[in-house]
Amino acid sequence: MAEKKKSPDAGFAKLKDELSSGELANIYLFHGEESYLREYYLSEMKKQLITNFESFNFHRLEGKGLTIQTLTNTVEAMPMMAQRTMVQVTDWDLYKLNEEQRSGLIALLEDFPPYCCLVFVYDQMEYKPNKTYKKLYAAMEKHVRTVKFEEQSQREILRWVSRRFKALDHTIDAPTAEHLLFTCGSLMNALIPEIGKIAAYAKHEQITRADIDAVAVPVLEAQVFDMTNAVSKGDFNRAATVLGTLLKLQEEPIKLLSIIGSELRQLRTARIALDTGRDKFWLMERWNIRSSYRAGLLLDNARRVSRRWCSHAVRRCYEVDVRLKSVNGVSGPNELTLLLMELAQTAQTLS
Repeated sequence: MAEKKKSPDAGFAKLKDELSSGELANIYLFHGEESYLREYYLSEMKKQLITNFESFNFHRLEGKGLTIQTLTNTVEAMPMMAQRTMVQVTDWDLYKLNEEQRSGLIALLEDFPPYCCLVFVYDQMEYKPNKTYKKLYAAMEKHVRTVKFEEQSQREILRWVSRRFKALDHTIDAPTAEHLLFTCGSLMNALIPEIGKIAAYAKHEQITRADIDAVAVPVLEAQVFDMTNAVSKGDFNRAATVLGTLLKLQEEPIKLLSIIGSELRQLRTARIALDTGRDKFWLMERWNIRSSYRAGLLLDNARRVSRRWCSHAVRRCYEVDVRLKSVNGVSGPNELTLLLMELAQTAQTLS
């Protein structure tokens, strides 16, 4: 069974078509967690639209303190010796504008100058459309091309990783690249510096898992996976070491417990899959896991423990969560340490 494909964002596909045809729309809104792709397409748009006199034809505005009057004056400024201008507005919370500003924005969207390309960019701020403001919402839906930049499919990101290493005179096979994504996550901006470090460290052309493990900084989810993996082996010392590292990095105990609980619930599902003859693709479907590599690791871990232990572990996470949230003066680090100790001790006895 093939990897489950993620449906591409319709706005993203349309943007690529418009760039390819050279017929960009007038107004866009860019949001989503894949900032590398967002910046790439902003750059491509700028190359296409701004052929000369950049200081006159390209304008960058910050949302904080921006008024509709300033924005209107900027987008209505005529291009100098060019067909179009480009205006980029970053982190402007459109649905928190007062009534006067909202009305002005609606008027601008409905009578927008054809020579300008306006791009609302959500970088540090999350884009949250609000249907309560019906007129603004309707105007945005009608006049603005919304593009969400999401994590790419596993296949696409693996090809991209291979190209990045090739540019640095290294090769990487698919299983090793999957280990990289498991360790460092799938966001391109975060992967770029990790790939650079690994390539500089590697002594041979072919990248190995050892190269990755030696210098890459694991994402939080990978470190918690390491912790729960150690617990399922009955290795409390390893689990405690990982926990100590995370606490030194000032990760909140409540947040860590939430991720541990999610990991253990997935482990229980993996154990159920083994008990009922289901495969990793069923597990991926149940938990919306994009990587078959990660699903395979979960199944490997589940082979060491019983369904009874998994259910006990999930229940104990819930009980500790309630205790941390309802009892004053409870130490989060101590509670997590005791939880890991208990789970490691019972991993081989609860069958």
